Amino acid sequence: MKKANDDRSAQTVVLIVDDVLDNLAVLHDALDESGFMVLIAQDGATALATAAQAQPDVILLDAIMPGLDGFEVCRRLKQELVTRHIPVIFMTGLTESENIVAGFEAGGTDYVTKPIRTAEVLARISAHLKTSRLVHQTRGVLDAFGQAAIAVTPGTGKIVWQTPLARQWMERYFGEETMPEYSATMPPELVRWLKELFEGGIAGLNKPTLTIPQGSGRLIFTLVEIDNDDQWVILLHEESDAAKIDALMTTFKLTRRESEVLYWAMQGKTNRDIGDILGTSPRTINKHLEHVFTKLGVETRTAASALARSKLKI
Repeated sequence: MKKANDDRSAQTVVLIVDDVLDNLAVLHDALDESGFMVLIAQDGATALATAAQAQPDVILLDAIMPGLDGFEVCRRLKQELVTRHIPVIFMTGLTESENIVAGFEAGGTDYVTKPIRTAEVLARISAHLKTSRLVHQTRGVLDAFGQAAIAVTPGTGKIVWQTPLARQWMERYFGEETMPEYSATMPPELVRWLKELFEGGIAGLNKPTLTIPQGSGRLIFTLVEIDNDDQWVILLHEESDAAKIDALMTTFKLTRRESEVLYWAMQGKTNRDIGDILGTSPRTINKHLEHVFTKLGVETRTAASALARSKLKI
């Protein structure tokens, strides 16, 4: 049986957690023969350490173990940013509904009953791997393009993952004390909004955006992906003077001062008004506008404003 520090290569990695060696051996052999890399843990503490270090693709978790039972292990996995995304499939001989519910409440993705049927386990793993890979692909694309996005469980408001830009904005608008490094729960305003959407069904989706104001800025949350019942994807974007000036710089390759001048021109400000805002003379503002016209390929401030609004959709 392989340990956590073995080379993963390109294989799918499954962590089996069970205190009964015979159960481990049966599952290990079946999964190994199916091409999986198999890691094992015989107690809850080892399972937590192995999951954090090895980042398995799926965890098969015995519900009843001495010490830390499977329910507590799952709760702790879901509290940590580095492991909360991993699908957890409970293995249990308990079929009473309260124990099944306890597994889902702890953050479990699915369950299989003992005695284990390996064909069923393989089918469950395959199904959850497909969902997990789609989520990872979505997250990877968003990360690569510098998008701000979070994925949440719709019924609880728990954050499953978030891109770096989303974390930055969430901390700025809600405070680091509200969004600590390993926070799994959204601020109350977002939880209420998400609950309304979740409980409102199709009708609730008529209001798929939430705006959180702060000073002259606004952080807007837009629900964009609801096909997966386990996770909803929410895009974030910021509307503020500074954000729009930054967007003008990036889109048209302008200097910051040129972007500032164009932005205030778009707001209908005169050269004198803009000079007062930026602390310079109307003559200097006019020179900046001439540079802006050249870079945008236009001849008037009206044309420059129209082009900028069209490109930035503002």
